[in-house]
Amino acid sequence: MQQSIQRFGGAMFTPVLFFAVFGIIVGLTALLKNPLVVGEIANTDTTFFKVMDVINVGANAVFKQMPLLFCIGLPVALAKKQQARAVLEAFVIYIIFIYFVSTMLMYWGPSFGVDFDSVARTSGLATIAGIRTLDMGIVGALIISGISVWLHNKLFDKELPKYVETFRGSPFVVLVGYFLMIPAALLACLIWPRVQSLIGNMQTFLIGSGTFGVFLYTMLERMLIPLGLHHFIYAPFLYDSAVVAGGIKAYWVEHLPEYATMTGSLRSFFPEGGFALTGMGKMFAPFGISLAFYSTARPERRKKILAILVPVLITAVFTGITEPLEFTFLFVAPLLFVVHAFLSAAMAAITFMFGITGDFSLGLIQNATLNWLPLGATQWASYLIQIAIGIVFVGIYFVLFRFLILKFNLKTPGREDGDAETKLYTKADYREKTGQITGANVESGLSIHAQQAAAYLEGLGGQENIEDVTNCATRLRVTVKDPGKVLAREYFTEKGAYGLVAKDHSYQVIVGLTVPTVREEFEKIIHIKE
Repeated sequence: MQQSIQRFGGAMFTPVLFFAVFGIIVGLTALLKNPLVVGEIANTDTTFFKVMDVINVGANAVFKQMPLLFCIGLPVALAKKQQARAVLEAFVIYIIFIYFVSTMLMYWGPSFGVDFDSVARTSGLATIAGIRTLDMGIVGALIISGISVWLHNKLFDKELPKYVETFRGSPFVVLVGYFLMIPAALLACLIWPRVQSLIGNMQTFLIGSGTFGVFLYTMLERMLIPLGLHHFIYAPFLYDSAVVAGGIKAYWVEHLPEYATMTGSLRSFFPEGGFALTGMGKMFAPFGISLAFYSTARPERRKKILAILVPVLITAVFTGITEPLEFTFLFVAPLLFVVHAFLSAAMAAITFMFGITGDFSLGLIQNATLNWLPLGATQWASYLIQIAIGIVFVGIYFVLFRFLILKFNLKTPGREDGDAETKLYTKADYREKTGQITGANVESGLSIHAQQAAAYLEGLGGQENIEDVTNCATRLRVTVKDPGKVLAREYFTEKGAYGLVAKDHSYQVIVGLTVPTVREEFEKIIHIKE
C-alpha cells in the first residue's frame, strides 16, 4: 500500500516542473506591468502594458489548467507501457467525466446541494478546459487519471474477438472508461460538495492555528521526504483548495498585481501564504549545512567535498530542489535530518510571526520573481527582515550541525573512516571514478545515462528481477521480485547515484534531475532483453 502511495505521490511532481518555469514568466511580467516599478509605461492604456499582459496571460494558462495538467502528467510516470497512448486515454476519459458531472449538476444541482448558476468564487464550481463543472481540483483529476492508468495497464494489450478486434488498445480502454465514468460522476456529485464543506472547516482551522499551523505543516513536509510522501502534504495547499480557492500558487499569482499596490503586513491580507514559506529552508539552510560539512571534513578531503557540495548547493538554493543535498546526510546521519526538519519549520514559523507571507515555496529564482521583485517597492522593509532571519538561521544551522557532527562523530561526507572514498560525486568525478567513459564506451555510442541505467539494472538484480519502474523528480522507483538480489547501497553510489531507499520490494535509486532520461534508457534495456 505504501509503495503505491509513494508512486502516486511521486508522479504528481511531473507537472510541477512547469510551474517554476512559468511562474518566473508570470512574476516578471507582473513586475513589468506594475507602474510603481517601471513607471507610466505600465499604465493600462499603453501598448507596453498590453504586450506584457498577453505574455502574462499565456504563462498564467499553466496555473489556470492545473487539473488538466495533473491528469495528463500522471500516466507519464505510472503507465507501464505505451505512455503516450495512456496520456491520450486519460485526457479523453477525464473530459468525459467532467462533462458527465457538468450535465448532472445542470439538471439536478439542488439535489446535490450545488447552485449550478452561481458565479461566486465559493460556489464550489470551476471551469476546466472550457467546461463548467464541479471544482474537484487536482484531487479529482488524479483520481480519474489514476483509474484511466489502471484500465490502461489492465486492458491495453487484452486480446479481443476477431469481429471487434478494431477496438483493441486505446479505444477499448476509453470505452470501458466511458461506462465507469457514469457512476464516478454520480458519486462525485454526491460526495464532493460535502468534501468541500470539510475543506472549508480545515481552512478555518489552519488559518486560526496561526504560527503553530505553519510550523507543523513545514515540519511534516520535510520529515516525509525520505518516504516520498511529502507530495501529499504540500500539493493540496499549493495546488488545490485546502486553504484558499485554487491553491496558494494560483491565488497568489492572480492577486499579485493587487498586492503590489497595497501597503502593510503581507500576513494581514494573505495569511494563507504562511503555508508557502517552506522555501525559507531551501534558500538558507543549504548554506549552513554545506559550511558545517566542509568545516568538519578531513583536511585532505575538503577539495573533494567542495566539488560535491557546490553543485547541490546551487541546485537547492536557486531551484528549491533540496533532495540531492538532504540525501548526502540522510542515511549516514538521520539525526541531522530531524534537526533540519525542525529548524526549517522554525524558520518558516518565525518568518510568519514577522508578518511575511507570499509564495516562497521553492528556491531563490521563483521566490525573487514572484515576491521580492514585484512587491519590493512596498514590502522592502519586510523582505530585509526576512533575509536577516534567513542569515541568522544560516549561522544556527552551521553551529548546531557542526556541534552534532563532532559530538557524535557522524560520518558526513568527507569524514569517512580510514581510506573509504567519499560516496557522492559530481558528473566529472563520477566519470573519473567509475572509468565508464572509455574508448570502448565512446565507440559503442552509449551515453552516460545509458551506462547509469545499465549499472542500476544490474544492481537491482537484472531484468528478470524487475516488476515495474517509474520515476518522480529525482528518484528511479523500482519494484523488484526478489529483494535478496539487490546489491548494497554502496554499489549504487559508486555508479553515480546519490543513495538508495529500500522498503520491502520497493526500491528508490536517488538519481537526480536526470532521472527521466535514465528511466527511459532503463526501459530500453529491459525491452531489448525481452
